[in-house]
Amino acid sequence: MAVELRSVLTCPECGTRHEEIMPTDYCQFFYDCRSCGALLRPKHGDCCVYCSYGTMLCPPMQAEGDCCAPRPATKVLSD
Repeated sequence: MAVELRSVLTCPECGTRHEEIMPTDYCQFFYDCRSCGALLRPKHGDCCVYCSYGTMLCPPMQAEGDCCAPRPATKVLSD
């Protein structure tokens, strides 16, 4: 399945929609609304603004179903 790179972000403050091309090499944590100047941040539990306010999930979520946020350390059990 192909990963869609275009997403339409909807500002929760003013409702303005802007089509953007999502980055593939990092999570976009901040987005400045071009209409009202609101600084968008991901909702709790989301890795980026696209997963919170976009019409498409970010590329890693589309491709792997896993976000690009840092992973928690795993405990290694020794014998």
